[in-house]
Amino acid sequence: METKIGSMDSCRPATCEDVCSLPSNGVVSTIQSSGVPFNSAEATLGRHLARRLVEIGVNDVFSVPGDFNLTLLDHLIAEPGLNLVGCCNELNAGYAADGYARARRVGACVVTFTVGGLSVLNAIAGAYSENLPVICIVGGPNTNDYGTNRILHHTIGLPDFSQELRCFQNVTCYQAVVNNLEDAHELIDTAISTALKESKPVYISVSCNLPAIPHPTFSREPVPFSLSPKLSNQMGLEAAVEAAAEFLNKAVKPVMVGGSKLRVAKACNAFVELADACGYALAVMPSAKGLVPEHHPHFIGTYWGAVSTAFCAEIVESADAYLFAGPIFNDYSSVGYSLLLKREKAIIVQPDRVVIGNGPAFGCVLMNDFLTALAKRLERNTTAYENYHRIYVPEGHPVKSAPKEALRVNVLFQHIQKMLSGETAVIAETGDSWFNCQKLKLPPGCGCFCRYEFQMQYGSIGWSVGATLGYAQAVPEKRVIACIGDGSFQVTAQDVSTMLRCGQKTIIFLINNGGYTIEVEIHDGPYNVIKNWNYTAFVDAIHNGEGNCWTTKVRCEEELIEAIETATEAKKDCLCFIEVIVHKDDTSKELLEWGSRVSAANSRPPNPQ
Repeated sequence: METKIGSMDSCRPATCEDVCSLPSNGVVSTIQSSGVPFNSAEATLGRHLARRLVEIGVNDVFSVPGDFNLTLLDHLIAEPGLNLVGCCNELNAGYAADGYARARRVGACVVTFTVGGLSVLNAIAGAYSENLPVICIVGGPNTNDYGTNRILHHTIGLPDFSQELRCFQNVTCYQAVVNNLEDAHELIDTAISTALKESKPVYISVSCNLPAIPHPTFSREPVPFSLSPKLSNQMGLEAAVEAAAEFLNKAVKPVMVGGSKLRVAKACNAFVELADACGYALAVMPSAKGLVPEHHPHFIGTYWGAVSTAFCAEIVESADAYLFAGPIFNDYSSVGYSLLLKREKAIIVQPDRVVIGNGPAFGCVLMNDFLTALAKRLERNTTAYENYHRIYVPEGHPVKSAPKEALRVNVLFQHIQKMLSGETAVIAETGDSWFNCQKLKLPPGCGCFCRYEFQMQYGSIGWSVGATLGYAQAVPEKRVIACIGDGSFQVTAQDVSTMLRCGQKTIIFLINNGGYTIEVEIHDGPYNVIKNWNYTAFVDAIHNGEGNCWTTKVRCEEELIEAIETATEAKKDCLCFIEVIVHKDDTSKELLEWGSRVSAANSRPPNPQ
């Protein structure tokens, strides 16, 4: 089976259907030839790398120039179908590549040696934690400087150029140091192939004097990738399905819960098909929101322990069997390790492994294959969903605001809910936006990969500004709605200017509550208070009359309604920045509960020695 990833003469963003229709047994792809006339003057390392990026679906590369990468940037710019997006700093360029990869399955950034590489490192670590294939390209030293014992600028002053490489070895799945033209073709292709197969970031360092030099290995149109598929061990698959079917069919009220690794396993559709077949109550872990359609007839909400959506935890935790597909159980997703689950009741399905109860375990079994086969073996059982339907009480609405009453956060998100449609996407910043956005009901069409993103595993504050830039660039037909706290915004605010340069039409809700609210609820102190900015004036200064931008402050519901109406109608083609001023202690009840439990986990005393 072969699937086209993209072509050099096409800038069409990958759609949800494109992504979810990829074969589950790994990326099996023949990249379509461009048909663009080829000549020997273009037979250079720089053009080869540029062509490869376009072939795999990267039409925008996020970059910060530096003297070691300038020639390479020239060759990237020269490639048809490849757009260079200059960012304000390397961290944001990495975050943008992260956001782009969430929408397009792969992203790329280009920075300069060490000062740029170590700046982008944090974003690449985040992409690694979220299983995102990001190609991090670094312009490296001149080939003549390797092995000379020379000291270069942009380094820490030692005649050793490996500090950057050693750092990236911990947060990428493959590293290529290209300082020789003879093996450059192989190293670049291996790096890109590995990123796609492993769904993890890779590091490519290209010596600054190589991109423009023709070489025979680049003297023809690049041979299309044909990546070897991942295959399940057939005997292991059959045994796993047999054991799982026996385990689940004897349960009285089984449930199924989706986790974030559904994305990397490319098993979203198979998971939903299993739910259709078996009739189990269907929930998602918080980091999997958006990977499963919430209009599914048996969907019961987000399972997040004590801070789950209403009545969801009661159904999941009272089940006598639960199938978790692609979960990550860390201290945040487990609410300080307080989930009321029992291992002996669980089937844990990871991208290439199945564990049933306390055993047995089956390796070399791909999630997509397992879920598809299991759907044919399960007896239909709707007991858990019927129990949910029986106890469910519709959620109430926020207390109606008095005229000109100070705006409450729950009122804000009530109005954001009304903005959501098949034409929108939501980016939620680390903080209370996690919990408020988690309660948004995504409309039909918001399944796999397409509508809702946040970074839960790494949880880096400031991630959302760059990620919003990259995501909006990847899917320009969508109106991105970003919910960002003031503390997070201060970390990465500069690249609102890049959004303006790119003509993006994002709506940013800047929630100004005077500090790091999520940290306050874990452990308070004066360090959680930040200097207040005039945020709208800040964005107006960045705008500086260039590009389409509209800003406003809102302090009450009446002003919020007016602002949303303006942003969605008169200013629908503008970047809209709405500063929402709320009380510093106005948080979701979920954050209060979650913060106290995470605090308790963090403050456990040392074990006796």
